[in-house]
Amino acid sequence: MSKARTTRISVELVPRSVHSVASEVATIREHLPHVDTVNVPDLMKFSLHSWDACALARQVSAAPGCPAYRAIPHLRAQDLNPEAALPMARALDEAEIDEVLVITGDAPTGFSVRTYDVHTVDAITRLRRELPDLTIYAGLDPYRQAMVTELDYARRKLDAGAVGFFTQPFFDTALMQTWSSLVSPDIPMWWGVTTVTSPGSHAYWRQRNQVVFPSDFEPTLEWHRALARRAVDFARAREDNVYLMPVRVDVRSYLEGIV
Repeated sequence: MSKARTTRISVELVPRSVHSVASEVATIREHLPHVDTVNVPDLMKFSLHSWDACALARQVSAAPGCPAYRAIPHLRAQDLNPEAALPMARALDEAEIDEVLVITGDAPTGFSVRTYDVHTVDAITRLRRELPDLTIYAGLDPYRQAMVTELDYARRKLDAGAVGFFTQPFFDTALMQTWSSLVSPDIPMWWGVTTVTSPGSHAYWRQRNQVVFPSDFEPTLEWHRALARRAVDFARAREDNVYLMPVRVDVRSYLEGIV
């Protein structure tokens, strides 16, 4: 009989600045008692790298009687120069960060950022080889391509050394249930939800990420709070994990009373 898994709850932080990360972590620690993890994307428009923001989050969240948050930085495959050392290796070790999420990353919009022709599968293979103690997650996107194609891509990431997946945010727990039936229960999953509260954001998700919103969708905080509550219940029922991504909403207003 397999050992029961405890559901972990993560909040995704945007690394705008040292101050913003420290402030948001302090708010989460004070008001959202069931959060035990943060995950942080690496965004080209901000100078603070995901791994440095995660190290800061661990430092700020540590308190007497309260262990530091687990922290999962997102690593963009196309940022990894195959001819140079891994830029985050030392920071991960010093901050005792032992989990990462490897994604492709959005293409740069200009020529000021250097990127490399590195495939996500190759990046996972390299990280597994050079940092063998890391737990590596990969992305799973239910929208970008045919289901059978996405599942095949997911298997290639597992073969390369990933142990589980972070999903793109869902807006419908029925679709989450469909995908859960296709993934082995032995594979650690992080089911994601986010907030879409403006016409521009709604258009972005439909056009850029090819999301089909459910018929009852409303761009309101109340609707998204209800979705977050269902997502947490869904993850707990499966003994999976969940991450919650507040966008243009206050994290406390979004999640207080839910996590």
